[in-house]
Amino acid sequence: MKKFYLLALVALTPIVLTECSEKEKEKIIVIDGNYSPKDIEAFALINAAYRPYQTLSSTFTSLIDTPVDGYTSFLGQDEQDCTWAARIAIEYTNLYPRKTFNALYESIGILNSALDNINASNELTEAGKKTAIARAKFLRGLFYSYLVQLWGEVPIILDNNVGNATERKPIDEVYTQIVKDLTEAEVDLPAYDSSPIIPSKGAANTILARAYLAWGNNPLTQEQVAAIAEGTTDPAVSYNKERLEKAVEYADKVINSGVYSLVSDFRTLWGLANESKGPEQIFTIRHDGDGIDKQGNHQAHCASHNPFDEDEPAHIQPAHTYDWWPNDDPRKSFAILDSVVEKRAGKPDSIHYYRWPHQLPHNGKGVDRSYPNSEYLTQLKNDVDRIEIRYAEVLITKAEALVQIGRDNAEATRLINLIRTRGFDGNSSHNLASVTLKDIQDEWEYEFQYEQHRWLNLTRWKNLISTVKTLVPTYTYFDEKFADAENTVTVNGITHKVGAVFARYHNHLRGKFNNIKGRNYRFPIPQGASFQDLGIRPQNPGY
Repeated sequence: MKKFYLLALVALTPIVLTECSEKEKEKIIVIDGNYSPKDIEAFALINAAYRPYQTLSSTFTSLIDTPVDGYTSFLGQDEQDCTWAARIAIEYTNLYPRKTFNALYESIGILNSALDNINASNELTEAGKKTAIARAKFLRGLFYSYLVQLWGEVPIILDNNVGNATERKPIDEVYTQIVKDLTEAEVDLPAYDSSPIIPSKGAANTILARAYLAWGNNPLTQEQVAAIAEGTTDPAVSYNKERLEKAVEYADKVINSGVYSLVSDFRTLWGLANESKGPEQIFTIRHDGDGIDKQGNHQAHCASHNPFDEDEPAHIQPAHTYDWWPNDDPRKSFAILDSVVEKRAGKPDSIHYYRWPHQLPHNGKGVDRSYPNSEYLTQLKNDVDRIEIRYAEVLITKAEALVQIGRDNAEATRLINLIRTRGFDGNSSHNLASVTLKDIQDEWEYEFQYEQHRWLNLTRWKNLISTVKTLVPTYTYFDEKFADAENTVTVNGITHKVGAVFARYHNHLRGKFNNIKGRNYRFPIPQGASFQDLGIRPQNPGY
């Protein structure tokens, strides 16, 4: 495993197919009773790969949602990692690319070792071996899909003892491997499982549709990024029709399976009482908030962070008030909270407001409201499962691919209207007669706000720079009068001193506008776990 360790966050303990602990067994969910004890131990080897990945459940928010137009951070002080992300000023030393890159490769290393042991074992049932291998390949394909989107050309490591861990492979080669892993996994995964925590055929086909959509939008090569790295002009848009057709094909496999559907009330997708349930949640990442999954899903904490303190901003929150989002869309009032109710035993409920002159709204999807007093309790425990992918994404993925191909606008419109009708609580009066790519791009934000898609979407559409440059100056607190905390200003008829909180909002918005460049179509190849140079060359352009 020497070559893999060039990339690993920590040295991996060699994995052998042997008896696992009782605590480990408690984490294993088996879909039926046909597996032997040794099969279950093989599943435990695969499950170990979740541990590094679980730590990214909230880190993805800092890496994918924060360094774009719509989010800011109050995690830590200025000049710390998250504020650099909020100002689109990430460098190779930043925590978030370092943590994400190394965690993904650590998980891949665990899977590779597990596959070696499982393939070499003669103690497994045939069904158990096939299922374990399928789960491993599914996860490896998922992890590489993030690596290639965030960093472009990356090393491909399929055997911890073979290959060059510092050699960056062409993007097409990485996607080819992703497709290979996922299509092979799909064959032996179950058609459906009552728990979305377990990989299924639907999950594999959904990630394939997601991967083909990204690949079909012709991701930028190293040379293409270098050409725009120091400029403020987006690259040209182009499509690969064959790959987009594959995105439609795999989306159709999920749709036509008849297994998944949109839940009637989108509000019931989030929170501890609703976690990891069908029929919309296709694949989720389990979190118990305990020592085994390390920090738990910290995303809930970051979205609320003591929700009953009106003067204390959340760690990750909107950078503006989403004025462009129609107020009559029920998804807005759920996703963008400007108030929360505190239930107090023996006392009247207390309503806490997030608005000028205290702070901007909270990200509502991270605030668990699914059981009494959950607004506070869950953000302390960080125990809400993360939804990796849900059925609404399958529908919008197919719709986007169809529009980019330029065929069957009626079908694309039907799919978008399914999402919109559900979003408007069954009211179809807001449906569209036909859809453009801009309509679909808007729907991505309406439906998936704070679900770790924004940077991936903007770089796929190749409008990252223009979006930041166009939208950010329209946000209220971009105005230079908010630069000085001592200034007195009037907002929505309320006159108040700017204060440190809104001066910081202003600083982040100005940073976004001033710092965005072509280099931001990629993240920098980071340091290793011990802040060492990983030896991967060349570095991404502009870093």
